[in-house]
Amino acid sequence: MLKGANLPVPAAAVRVELGWRTGPGVPDVDASALLLVSGKVRDDEDFVFYNQPAHPSGAVRLDGKRVVTGGGGVDGGARAGTGAVVDTLRVDLARVEPAVERIVLAASADGGDFGRVPGLYVRVLDAASGAEIARYDSRDATVETAFLLGELYRRQGAWKFRAVGQGYDSGLAGLATDFGIAVDEPRQHPTPTPTPTPTTPAPASAAAPEPTIPAAPSATSVPSAPPVSSAPSAPPAPAVPSAPPVAASISAPAPFPAPAPASAPVRLTKVTLTKDTPSVSLSKQGGTSGTLRVNLNWRVRQQSKGWAAKLGRSVAAHSDLDLDLCALYELSDGRKGVVQALGNAFGAVDRPPYILLDGDDRSGASSGGENLTINLDHKDRLRRIVIFVTIYEGARSFADLDATVTLEPRLGAPIEFSLGECTVPSTVCALALITHTGADLVVQREARFLVPRRGVSPQRTVDHAYGWGMNWTPGRK
Repeated sequence: MLKGANLPVPAAAVRVELGWRTGPGVPDVDASALLLVSGKVRDDEDFVFYNQPAHPSGAVRLDGKRVVTGGGGVDGGARAGTGAVVDTLRVDLARVEPAVERIVLAASADGGDFGRVPGLYVRVLDAASGAEIARYDSRDATVETAFLLGELYRRQGAWKFRAVGQGYDSGLAGLATDFGIAVDEPRQHPTPTPTPTPTTPAPASAAAPEPTIPAAPSATSVPSAPPVSSAPSAPPAPAVPSAPPVAASISAPAPFPAPAPASAPVRLTKVTLTKDTPSVSLSKQGGTSGTLRVNLNWRVRQQSKGWAAKLGRSVAAHSDLDLDLCALYELSDGRKGVVQALGNAFGAVDRPPYILLDGDDRSGASSGGENLTINLDHKDRLRRIVIFVTIYEGARSFADLDATVTLEPRLGAPIEFSLGECTVPSTVCALALITHTGADLVVQREARFLVPRRGVSPQRTVDHAYGWGMNWTPGRK
């Protein structure tokens, strides 16, 4: 499409893909959407972006990024090429509130301008069939740090898409504030940067081990570190033999703390962990109290890659894919355990282990994904936590999955990272290691794909890799 052109959108729901080619010196790019009434948002909830990934109506949600490391396109259509990244928004047009007239589709660059982002494009696909409805390629960006790539808008009772291609030199903060969003960081006055109209349109197996839960504590699971003087007495014997040491005394998941008021300014800051910068101090980011929410979202790749492609066969990945977010913990008094769906070891946020799993998302399609909540008000009671994910059923390996991890403290900047490509037949991945050092908690990106030995469960594999020293027994959901 040429800039300014429009096309009808004959679909009840669409997938909007923002794509670009990554490489050395290329800034990270994030997709966002603004739901507008008379040219402005009604409130800050009408802004969907990386810190607020779903609209309350359920009509718009941010699925997150996936990296494409091989040629052949994304989901059979996006001409992304080698080293491409795609950030995806899903829009259920049938659920968009009648008052909303336009949905602006924007992009922001983190760590540079769009003049350094090659291959930037937006395309709209039918969410049901995957057929491409519209595509606009941006070819003339220079100093812009935010871009309005396109918009979905109502016309005579039907939806249409328009290619916009309007740049801003004031970043996401300037763009958002221009549409009525209150942000909590200083910004320059948004100044649209004129860009010329393009003159040429864009070219159109081993035996599976039994899932396990910790057995009752034994001499082999007693930590080597001595308990502190203020340590509580030993926990009572578990009511159920297969329950974890601490979680055995914990009942159904406790409710989450109340969310922050909707009137609070929107935070645009974030921290992205990479192989080059894999760790961050929570105290330096302001995350010293309140809760820390750990979110996992995943997506099934459409093509076999990595070890499966080398073996010349597809990795099974089905609609019944079920990943489990888990955490091994060690408290300051030496007690160890696990938080996971197996054995209903959901934990608790207001008492040991101060870690809560909010449920078991068996599809990954939920806008919330799976979440752990860590109570930072009791960080002095925590020694270390390994957050990991296992494939419970529906896939043989992470080779055919894309996943994004976000750690969002109530105070301070969110921390995010992608797992990257899996090149081994892994069924368990260590996501992050959180360590208590003095008065601080340090978050370390692991993204470590582990391959269990024959007959060894994923949980026991993580335990061995990180030296937890617990006993495990078979368990079921």
